[in-house]
Amino acid sequence: MARSVPPWPFSGVALLLLFISSPVAAAPIDDARALLRFKESLRNASALKNWVVGTTPCQQDPKRRWVGVLCYNETLWGLQLEDMGLTGMIDVDALVGLKNFRTISVARNGFDGNFPSFSKLGALKSIYLSGNEFSGEIPAEAFAGMSSLKKLFLSRNEFTGNIPVSLTKAPKLFELRLDDNQFTGNIPDFKQEDLKLVNISHNKLEGPIPAALSNLDSSLFSDNEDLCGKPLDISCRSSKKNTSTALLVILIIIGVAVALGIVWAILAFFRRDSSQEDEFSQTAKGKTVDEDRLERGSPRYSSVEKKMAREQKEQGMLLFVGNDRERFELQDLMRASAEVLRSSNFASSYKAVLPSGPALVVKRFREMNGVGREDFHEHMRRLGRLKHPNLLPLVAFYYMRDEKLLVTDFIGKESLVQALHGNRSPNCPTLDWPTRLRIVKGVARGLSFLHNELPTLIVPHGHLKSSNVVLGENYEPLLTDYGLAPVMSKDAKQLLVAYQSSEYAQTGQVTRKSDVWSLGILILEILTGKYPANFLPKGGSNGGADLAGWVNSIVREEWTGEVFDKDMDGTENADGEMLKLLTIGLGCCELDMEKRWDLAKAAMKIEELKEMEYDESSYASDGEVHTTAMTDNDLSLSRNN
Repeated sequence: MARSVPPWPFSGVALLLLFISSPVAAAPIDDARALLRFKESLRNASALKNWVVGTTPCQQDPKRRWVGVLCYNETLWGLQLEDMGLTGMIDVDALVGLKNFRTISVARNGFDGNFPSFSKLGALKSIYLSGNEFSGEIPAEAFAGMSSLKKLFLSRNEFTGNIPVSLTKAPKLFELRLDDNQFTGNIPDFKQEDLKLVNISHNKLEGPIPAALSNLDSSLFSDNEDLCGKPLDISCRSSKKNTSTALLVILIIIGVAVALGIVWAILAFFRRDSSQEDEFSQTAKGKTVDEDRLERGSPRYSSVEKKMAREQKEQGMLLFVGNDRERFELQDLMRASAEVLRSSNFASSYKAVLPSGPALVVKRFREMNGVGREDFHEHMRRLGRLKHPNLLPLVAFYYMRDEKLLVTDFIGKESLVQALHGNRSPNCPTLDWPTRLRIVKGVARGLSFLHNELPTLIVPHGHLKSSNVVLGENYEPLLTDYGLAPVMSKDAKQLLVAYQSSEYAQTGQVTRKSDVWSLGILILEILTGKYPANFLPKGGSNGGADLAGWVNSIVREEWTGEVFDKDMDGTENADGEMLKLLTIGLGCCELDMEKRWDLAKAAMKIEELKEMEYDESSYASDGEVHTTAMTDNDLSLSRNN
């Protein structure tokens, strides 16, 4: 009789197999090894010098964390390798093993060649390749299977061929930027409901714009000569008619040219010196013979030579960023009556009144040599396309190697720094609480807009302070000097407020939260009436950290009511709302970036604030401060770190 096998060995094997196949028991991903392999494919990777064997990318200590690595709870989820001068290739295969990898940005480096095979990273949510030298056609199925893809930025490269049709099958695609390439053919039929922005300007596309994109701004389709349909003011029917008419005109011109050529051949013998006369006449008009031939498209000149000639022509020109402004020349600015508004190591500002009437502000920058002419032009045009009620728009710019000018409108009212700290007469009171709250809300809205529209910039503003907030007629705030970090020279960047944050002092790096730091210091300045520069340590600069320290010291002593500006009127029944704003300001000024609020949270809390308390409801969110009808004696603060 066969002996029965006890059940426990089978159960043990089954449990062992279950244990081996369980994700919990799987060996942890070796993030460091994967990134070191990725680094090997790069050239000029000196910026990644702390990517070394024996360390881990997502260390808890920010000082020891690998440069450009994005982590959450010590888990690697992305790479942000922007403006590092990197070249070589992007080894996608090295990143395949990173199971939590969701975003990659190598914007504004020197990568070239074909589009990397990112479809191997099916869980990617965002890809930022703008400002490189990638070229060639992108395969039609390059994005097949990328069901999580939300943002794709390929601007300012040299891609050719059709827009990959597989992008229309990315269900979560939210934002697509393909501008400033050489894409051809028709625009594929995008049908994603969540697709909010598609920028395909400055390409060579043709045909009708799909109906799903017809509600977008027309500027997103500009500089594609053969596109038609809404939102452009070109009907596809008239476009075809115009093409036929143009073809007919060209044929007629060719026929006339042939006839004239025959006549010219007959008369050539009698007009041997005509070329010399022609050259003299062109020179008399202010052109050289070579310039005239170049403009007429002589085959003697290559595309490179034409490009060089255009660059020389553009040198010294005042370039406008929009078509809605009256044009004027640099000489008009030079002849205009001028008044010095401000001068510093960073820039000098002048008020110029043109003969035609409008008053402008001309800012002259001494240390704006971070990029070459083409990149500078592109970045200024990018800033010029930004439109928001709380941004002072760029009107025009001027580029020379040693001279950069930015032109904006002159706003008649004072800047925020003057309104808070300037000498005032008795008939000119200081800003009251409702006005200060409106200013803070406007600043937060403008800053949030910059962070949404300039996602590839490490610090989308970079220089937020009270002197860079101009006040309109109704005290609406307008942010100035935003988005300049990418074009500043390395040494000059340290003059920007964001580069005075605690993280830069500790690690030599700034992050998007450095703008949040600047917002927090500005909020504290508005509430306290204290000028941050007065709190700087002797002979040093800390971006206003000592103002935050002073506020914290008052709070710890439970004298919170003493913090607020004594000259601030309109504070009746507003103690609780003022305290909430103080809480937000301190949350934005946390020295530890991990504890510092992010901009979305700060902006949301600011929007919830009112000019006064209409009830005694508590302000309790995520363990933050609870207030009711408080007095100066019992105001106290506890912050959510």
